Amino acid sequence: MNVESQDLRAQLLKTDAEFSQLATKHHELEYRLHELTAKHYLSEPEQVEEVTLKKRKLQVKDRMEDILRRHRQQV
Repeated sequence: MNVESQDLRAQLLKTDAEFSQLATKHHELEYRLHELTAKHYLSEPEQVEEVTLKKRKLQVKDRMEDILRRHRQQV
């Protein structure tokens, strides 16, 4: 990520409530995925949870990228 993108992201974290909430949710999903991947064996429900978390995390990231793209176009 280049400096301009980092600056815009930092600004949006402070000024855009949706972006900030999405970033928090992304972090929470990342943390839970890390917990699951640290295990040597995942039960079937944990495997389903892992797949679901990965999909949700990607959706959140895509929405964050949409917001970033929209703000870049406004500048």
